[in-house]
Amino acid sequence: MHNIYESPLSSRYASEYMLNLFSQDKRYSTWRKLWISLAKAEKELGLPITDEQIAELEAHIDDIDYEAVAAREKQVRHDVMAHVHVYGLAAPKAAGVIHLGATSCYVTDNADLIIYREGLKYLRNEVLEVIKNLASFADKYKALPTLGYTHYQPAQLVTVGKRASLWMQDFLSDLDEIDFAISTMKFLGCRGTTGTEASFVELFEGDTAKIDQMNKMIAGDFDFTECFDVSGQTYPRKTDSRILNALASVATSCYRMANDIRLLQHDRQLEEPFEKDQIGSSAMAYKRNPMRSERICSLSRYLMADAMNAPMTASVQWMERTLDDSANRRISMPEGFLCADAILRLAKNVTNGLVVNEKIVERTVKEYLPFMATENLLMEAVKQGGDRQKLHEVIRKASMEATAEMKQGRPCNLLEKLALEPEFNLEKEALEKLLDPSLYIGRCPEQVTALIEKAKPLFKDIETREDSITV
Repeated sequence: MHNIYESPLSSRYASEYMLNLFSQDKRYSTWRKLWISLAKAEKELGLPITDEQIAELEAHIDDIDYEAVAAREKQVRHDVMAHVHVYGLAAPKAAGVIHLGATSCYVTDNADLIIYREGLKYLRNEVLEVIKNLASFADKYKALPTLGYTHYQPAQLVTVGKRASLWMQDFLSDLDEIDFAISTMKFLGCRGTTGTEASFVELFEGDTAKIDQMNKMIAGDFDFTECFDVSGQTYPRKTDSRILNALASVATSCYRMANDIRLLQHDRQLEEPFEKDQIGSSAMAYKRNPMRSERICSLSRYLMADAMNAPMTASVQWMERTLDDSANRRISMPEGFLCADAILRLAKNVTNGLVVNEKIVERTVKEYLPFMATENLLMEAVKQGGDRQKLHEVIRKASMEATAEMKQGRPCNLLEKLALEPEFNLEKEALEKLLDPSLYIGRCPEQVTALIEKAKPLFKDIETREDSITV
C-alpha cells in the first residue's frame, strides 16, 4: 500500500528476520504460547484444567483473527482482553481458563522479554560477522604503513591494519555489552496486578511453593532460568535501558568506523564497496560518494538518540507501575532493534568489501615521512659527531621552510635542505636510508595479530546467513 506512511526501517533498511521478529504474528502467537504455558502449569499443579482444553489452545496458536480482535478492542478499549476474547472464540472449550490468575503484563511483558532476547542473539551474530570481516582486513594490511592522524592532523605512522584493529576492538566491547544484556535477562513470570501473586495465593489455597513452581515451569518453557526476585506489575524497565544501551553502543562503534572511512575516502586512501552500475550523483556522473558509510552514520545517530527513551521511561514508573511507558515502548524498543539491524547489515557489507588504494597510501606516507623521521635523522647526525642542540635548531628551521613551500604546492624538499647543512654531515643518500616506512610503525603488526588471536575463538559461534541489501 503506497497511500499510507510506512517506516523506512521496515520498507528499506531492516532484515526480513527482524521484521518477522517484531511482527504482529510473532507478538500475538507468543501471547498464546504464554497462555498455554500458564494453563499447563496450573493443570499440573492441581487446578481444574483438562488435557482437552490445552490441546484446543495448542491447535489455535497461529490462526489469529485480527479483524475480530480490532472490533473487540474498539468495543472494550483493551488489547489484551480483546485477544483473550478472540482466542476463546477459536478455542471455546478452553475459553474459561485462558489468562486464569494473570494480569495483562503476564503476556505483554513476558512476550517482550522473549522477543528482545531473540533479537539480541540475532544481532550478536551480526556483530561477530563485522568483527570477523575486520579481522581478515586487519590481518591483510597489518604491516602496510599509513599516515596516522591525531586531531585529524598528520602524526606518526601506523598501519592500515592497526587502524582497523581499533574499530574491531570497539565491536568486541559491544559484544561484551550484548552478552551481558542476554546473560542477565530474567523472566517476569506470572506475578499478578502489583507483583504480589495474591491471585495465585487464592487459586492454590495458600500453597506458595506451587506459585514458585508454576513460575519456574513457565520460565523453563521459554528457556529462562530465572525470574525477577520481585516486581511491580511489570518487569523492571531498567532492563529496557540495558538493552537499548547495548544497541546504542553498537551504533557508536559503527558510526566511529564509518566516519573514519568517509574521511579516508575523501583522501582517496580507502573506499567502501562501489557496484559496477552504481550511480554516485544524479548530476555529477563521476562521483563515488561513501553513501553506505553515510547511511550508517545517519542511522546510528537515530539509534543513539532512541536509547534515551528507556532511562527516561524507567525513571517515571510510579510505584508499582504507570501506563505512560506503553506507547513509548511500542515504538522505541522495536525501532531500536530494527535500526541496529539495519546498521549492522550495512557494516557487514562495507567491511566485507573495503578497498585500499595502496599507491595513494604510499604517496601520502612519502610526503610526510621526512618530518616524522627527523628524530631518527637527528640521532644519526649526532652519531656522526654533530651537536644535538644545534642539529635540533637546523631541523626546526628547515622543516618550517619545507612546510611553507609545500603550502605553495611544491613537493617536500626537507631532505635536500638537511643534506646541504654543514652541521648535519650526512649525504642525501644516507638520509634516505632512514626513510624506510617500516622503521616507524612500531609494534603495529604484532598488536594486530594479538587482537585477532584473542578474537578467533569467538568466530566458531558465527551462523552464516544469506542477506542482500539494497543500497
